[in-house]
Amino acid sequence: MSGHSKWANIKHKKGAADARRGKIFTRLIKEITVAARMGGGDPDGNPRLRSAIANARSENMPKDNVARAIKKGTGEIEGEVYDEILYEGYGPGGIAVLVECMSDNRNRTVAEVRHAFSKSNGNLGESGCVAYMFDKKGMIYVDKSTTTEEELMDLAIDAGADDVEEDGDQFLVVTAPEDLDDVRESLEKAGVKIAEASLTMVPQNTIAVTEEKKAKALLRLLQTLEDNEDVQNVHANCDIDEKLMDELA
Repeated sequence: MSGHSKWANIKHKKGAADARRGKIFTRLIKEITVAARMGGGDPDGNPRLRSAIANARSENMPKDNVARAIKKGTGEIEGEVYDEILYEGYGPGGIAVLVECMSDNRNRTVAEVRHAFSKSNGNLGESGCVAYMFDKKGMIYVDKSTTTEEELMDLAIDAGADDVEEDGDQFLVVTAPEDLDDVRESLEKAGVKIAEASLTMVPQNTIAVTEEKKAKALLRLLQTLEDNEDVQNVHANCDIDEKLMDELA
């Protein structure tokens, strides 16, 4: 799983997680709305919606916001209709980049994503040009202060997880995509406090970025994409040197 969270770690180092705080609710609301539209408004029968609601709860989203998002998805109240779109391209240094979007205006979104790539000396590619370099995995983050690695390992493996790893001040439970919801629920029932759980695209291999100029351009691209209101998630197969990352941060 080497490189699974390189961009996530970079965001933390740059303080981007705090800067994006205001956007978190927007992303969660979109996910809840789309999940309800595709699978119905009952979380008991809709694993994707159940997971989205759990993530919203972990971010302390008010229950009224969650209920309203579900009703928009089921059509009980009027709201935007979002399309799920995956864009693929190459960043500086040939870094593969996946951009997951939810948009009510495809033309606007593709224009903005293409502009972000070209401005950073990258290019938006054709569908399928880099997606094959990534595997979809379930990721569950657990604060180290809430459990021990041995205890978490026993609980997670028994629940059907593939692995448990250390990731800074957190443990990372890795699952198959179809097992994410069941493993999360099992851990919560056992009293484990979940910081975050989601499906993500994990690069099969990473590319080392050691030149400062390329690293700056790549970070600019990734952050520009993250800041776009239509973008839900950004994945890249980069591995920026820790010393260089500290200097840039």
